Amino acid sequence: MPTVLRKDGLSVRIYTNDHLPSHVHVIKAGGEAKINLGSETERPSFVKIWKMSDSDAVRAMKLVIAHQTELLEKWRDIHGE
Repeated sequence: MPTVLRKDGLSVRIYTNDHLPSHVHVIKAGGEAKINLGSETERPSFVKIWKMSDSDAVRAMKLVIAHQTELLEKWRDIHGE
């Protein structure tokens, strides 16, 4: 499970054995948010949030939005899609 981005205590991971649609897992202090990456024309969206505060979930989404293009490229590099 490569960590592809770290910022402000958030760890963004892409699991190597994961499935479509392209998504990331954002981890912070034992909590997790699974976020679909969307596409070049579609914004990221939450799939599920586990044990993560609302404020950390908002920060996670803002981080994914800010790095959406980079994260989509990393997903394709890891999964060959």
